[in-house]
This record gives sequence, structure tokens and C-alpha cells, in this order.
Amino acid sequence: MARAPTRSRKLKPAEQARIAEIFERFETAESDPRTELNYASPYELVVAVALSAQATDVSVNKATDRLFKVADTPKAMLALGEDGLKTFISSIGLFNTKAKNVIRMAQILIDEHGGEVPLDREKLQALPGVGRKTASVVLNELRVEPAIAVDTHVFRVAHRLGLSTGKTPDKVEAELMGVIPEPLQTRAHHWLILHGRYVCVARRPKCGDCPVADLCPSRHLFVD
Repeated sequence: MARAPTRSRKLKPAEQARIAEIFERFETAESDPRTELNYASPYELVVAVALSAQATDVSVNKATDRLFKVADTPKAMLALGEDGLKTFISSIGLFNTKAKNVIRMAQILIDEHGGEVPLDREKLQALPGVGRKTASVVLNELRVEPAIAVDTHVFRVAHRLGLSTGKTPDKVEAELMGVIPEPLQTRAHHWLILHGRYVCVARRPKCGDCPVADLCPSRHLFVD
């Protein structure tokens, strides 16, 4: 599957400058943002991201910190087996389905990819439990391909900052890739997700702590 097409908007110079300034400030605050999932290899990363669907990074890290000590390769994961894997991830939502997918993924990686994670979008998305979002996170985190995985945090921040008006994650992704300056696209996913997780939170955004509050068209909705 190909990358989602960008949806370019004709932006006035002032709007281009505003958006560029937003991401330049994010870069100043954190030049090399990374996932908060713990991993030491592409395989550990793809497993952790797959496990993180509808779960927090904190809960996944607690599980994988123990899991990866005994199963950090497809071969070791396959030897652990589905029931063995469940003992490590039972605290994570949808663990039964995730265990099945992770074991099937391990078998496919061994049979078709020499035990290595293919760093190619089409091949990644063909793996059990790896959809577009998971593939985007993996490829972007490993700096293989600029991609923006749109979760609830990214969706919220993109709308509040006036970066997108898309109604679906795919449309938001396409619009973001069309307006974010190209040199910053690889890191934009993490800037947006971390901003949404810790500052631009859902119910009471911390506008007083926001480095781009003066550039936010939604600030008046939350600040008296």
C-alpha cells in the first residue's frame, strides 16, 4: 500500500509563516522527539506498537520490559507461544487477539523475511496486527519514511491549531503532510502526539504552558 497522498491547501504567506513557526518552536523545545515505547530493535518496536493499540504506552512498557527479556526476536517469540505470550501481556487490552497476531507475525517474519522486520510500508502492513497507523509509527520512528500516525491526540491538536479540518484520520494525515514544512515532517508526529498528551489535553488544555499558544486559533475557547 502506498503512502497516503498529501492534500495541499493554498495557504496565504501569513498562514505558511504561522505553521512554520509552530513547528520551529516544537523543534526548539525538543529537537529529536521519539516514541515513549521502550524498544531496542525494529522487531521490539513493531511488537510494542502493535500492542499499544487501545492501550497506554505505560502499560505496554510494563509488559514488554519483562517480555523482551525472554522473547526479543521472532524465533524466541514463536518458542514462547501464544499462551506463554499471554502471561506477559494479560494486563493490556485485547490481549487475546494481540497475542494471536504477534505469534502469527513472528512466523511470517521467519518464513518470509529471514527473521527481520521489513522496513517497507506494503510488507509491514501485510503483517498480522500491523495496520496503516502501526506501520506509520514504525517507519517514522526509525526515520525510514516521513509519516504521521493520527491518533486521538494528533487529531485533536491538528484541529485546535488549525492545521487540518479533516473528519477522518486519513484526511487529517493527508492535510498535515501537505502543510508541515518538509524538513520537519519526520518529527512532526511525535511533536503533535506529545503536545496532545501533556499540554493540549482533551478537557482542560494547559494553554499557560503552551509554547505556541499565541499562534493557536482555538486559545480563546479555553482562556478567559
